[in-house]
Amino acid sequence: MAQRGLRMDHVVHDVAPASAWLLAIAAWVVPGAGHLLQRRWLRGALLGAAVIGMFVAGIMLGGHLFPLLGPFDEGIAVLLQVPPTIANVGSGVLYLFCLVTNSGFTDHAELATYEYGNTFLLVAGLLNYLVMLDAFDIAAGRKQ
Repeated sequence: MAQRGLRMDHVVHDVAPASAWLLAIAAWVVPGAGHLLQRRWLRGALLGAAVIGMFVAGIMLGGHLFPLLGPFDEGIAVLLQVPPTIANVGSGVLYLFCLVTNSGFTDHAELATYEYGNTFLLVAGLLNYLVMLDAFDIAAGRKQ
């Protein structure tokens, strides 16, 4: 009796080298570093400048960063801060610098550009995640 269904004997497991993982970590920590370490100078400089520029613009526009550990007295509403915190952490050393110096975490809701600043900060972190994945894929040989 023949068995019907998907055949799994043709699946190839592509294992990324350890160097690709190290480059991904470097790309997360310092925006653009993953490409610069692979000697992709223009791409690394442009992507790093885009992430850093968006982060700095977000701070200058009065945006605020979300803390790693939010106030616990808010109950379950604190879960709403998890996605933007993950986005902010994507900025790597920029976020860590602000965390250590305790800057960028205060609300400036009185500024007209406050929401624009928040958006710039969130997008900077999310863009750096994409830059990190791009550097990883290049190092793993999945992309040119």
